[in-house]
Amino acid sequence: MSEFTVKKSPRYRRFTSDDIAAAHALSVAVRWPHRAEDWRFMYDAGTGFVAEDNGSVIGTALCWKFGADRGTLGLVIVSPNEQGRGIGRKLMELVLEELGNRVTFLHATVAGKPLYEKLGFVACGGLTQHQGTLGSVAAVAPPAGEHLRAATPADLPCLIELASRASGLDRSATIPSLLEFAQGVVLERDGEVLGFSLCRPFGRGYSIGPVVAQRSPDDLRARALISYWLAQHAGDFARIDVPGDAGIDDWLTSVGLTRVDSVEKMVRNAGADAREAAPDATWRAYGIINQAMA
Repeated sequence: MSEFTVKKSPRYRRFTSDDIAAAHALSVAVRWPHRAEDWRFMYDAGTGFVAEDNGSVIGTALCWKFGADRGTLGLVIVSPNEQGRGIGRKLMELVLEELGNRVTFLHATVAGKPLYEKLGFVACGGLTQHQGTLGSVAAVAPPAGEHLRAATPADLPCLIELASRASGLDRSATIPSLLEFAQGVVLERDGEVLGFSLCRPFGRGYSIGPVVAQRSPDDLRARALISYWLAQHAGDFARIDVPGDAGIDDWLTSVGLTRVDSVEKMVRNAGADAREAAPDATWRAYGIINQAMA
């Protein structure tokens, strides 16, 4: 008998709610911070596939559809013991088939970028991840004449519109789902909404995002919307994922949210104008929902 054992090809099938515990275990194995509850939220919002070997889940990939022509993908994980078998590529092919001709975005690590390029993705931006255990952070006052208040159910249509414009993705389903467990704050002047931010439990602490605002001198609006949450969570662990052109990385570092990683934003099925232009000229994203759903 040969001393080498040839492994059979994995079985690929749709991700179901029964896979959440196994998927969470996979993310723990690769040192991702996601809780089972975080997996539940993202699964409920999208669809995906798993690779299974002898009844055990050894790989995952999920995707999300936004409106008729946009999508994102993420949570592409292969068990460390099973890498090098083409499992990640097959899972990617399945979610891309699911998304079809949609303009599709992802955030790529250095290790994953070569595969994504082979599958037709091109670079279209970047993202920085900031996190840390918060000290005592003073809330930043918004520009004169503007004030912060708690978001209310009546704000929902506005929040959906602003989040959709800033991201270029239809958030009509995502924002209501987030607000089932996230808190929100709105920046306004004379009844006009100028920005908002959400904060929710995530990983071993809290995640801030999305953060959307009109530009202001020194990005004061964005800093006020973010620091509102930082001031409330002294002693807690917090994270925010920031588009590379947002311009607030140095400030985030100064308030204790260290830059710990950067990834490349990539897109497929998009022309040069869609790759290079900002989604909206007025509304800017200073923090995203997460790297998978962007």
